[in-house]
Amino acid sequence: MSVLGIDFGSRRIGLAISDADERIAFPAGTLESRGRKADVAAIRRLAEERGVRRVVVGLPLHMDGRSGAGAEAARGFAEALGRELGLPVEMLDERWTSREAERTLRETGRSSGARRGAGGRRERGAGGRKKRGATDTLAATLLLRTFLERSGSGP
Repeated sequence: MSVLGIDFGSRRIGLAISDADERIAFPAGTLESRGRKADVAAIRRLAEERGVRRVVVGLPLHMDGRSGAGAEAARGFAEALGRELGLPVEMLDERWTSREAERTLRETGRSSGARRGAGGRRERGAGGRKKRGATDTLAATLLLRTFLERSGSGP
């Protein structure tokens, strides 16, 4: 049996899956969001195919620990997923996973393509969708790795 890690986002959902011994986290791609019902159904199919026995969803808190709209959306998604799958769904603070994923991709020469534009907003260059997907998948993998380590399953 394995654990599924989810980096929930309104546009894309990063996915990672553990090995059967729940020791190693592997990237499992991204899911382009098609709405909660379709997203939950797609994740259900993946969970059934991969023999998932529990799920961890990232909780995107603000850096000061406050909960915002993103955290509430992730909680709602986790609850819907738990009802649909009939599996335990846990949440894990993910404040650092996306930043760590972007840093890792930058260091390996596979930057997410994000840059700061006027007003400090993030802008994307051409081909950014594929790179953003890599960031989401890596963030899910880092989230799952942290979860496995904290639960005593990881290395």
